[in-house]
Amino acid sequence: MKILDLGVLDTPLLLFGGPYSNLQASEALLEFARQEGFAPTNVICTGDLVAYCAQPAETIKLFRDFGGPILAGNCEKQLAANALDCGCGFEDGTACDLLSAGWYAHANQQVGAEDRRWMAELPDLMRFEHVGKTYGVVHGGATAINRFLWQMSPDSEFQEEFELLSELLGDVDTVVSGHSGIAFERQVAGKTWINAGAIGLPRNDGQRSTEFVTLTDGAVNFHCLQYNSAEAYTQMNAAGLTQGYHQTLKTGYWPSEDVLPPEMRRNAIP
Repeated sequence: MKILDLGVLDTPLLLFGGPYSNLQASEALLEFARQEGFAPTNVICTGDLVAYCAQPAETIKLFRDFGGPILAGNCEKQLAANALDCGCGFEDGTACDLLSAGWYAHANQQVGAEDRRWMAELPDLMRFEHVGKTYGVVHGGATAINRFLWQMSPDSEFQEEFELLSELLGDVDTVVSGHSGIAFERQVAGKTWINAGAIGLPRNDGQRSTEFVTLTDGAVNFHCLQYNSAEAYTQMNAAGLTQGYHQTLKTGYWPSEDVLPPEMRRNAIP
């Protein structure tokens, strides 16, 4: 278990996850960071640089050159281990599981040995202090890197995570996570869970924009990220990544919702 302590970060922070090999979204995020004056040390990634989209090697280089702290997501773990699947936590045989084979094979082909060695050294957890409170950073969860937690997940699931993180990091007031691809803030038993979303794919809401979070004096702010989604779509077509996620960049909807809780799916009864 590699734990990175980022120390005291009282200035505004930019929190994000899931670049997902989307170079154009990644460039837009870093341009926002530069325009708003965020130093690389204050731009924190919850992992999964590489996934659905077409330019994994270029996306890795962009963030390595930028130099901000990056957590290992399940995709980094799997690529570092030369594994044959993404380790996303999708149930076997579901649409998400079957669709992942195409994009993971593309990433596995494109990511070189040196980048895999770098991925193997990324931290599993991060910790920092912000305006007098302690924050932990995880990918999916401390109990499992690929755990899916949602806005409506039971309190007990969040409490399980807080308890384990307090053993690993000391008492934490707030957790920053990624993995699920949809940003939210949740209060459980006096503690806060923040999912910073994913910049590489829309949140299954019919919009092309993606999302990230800023943290200023303890206040959580959710942001839409506008980027050149048409170019990202073109790149996916050129790479032969046409199993469904390329259309997500145009429609704003995922090709499969089987990973989502029933009440978050488009056909849910209001």
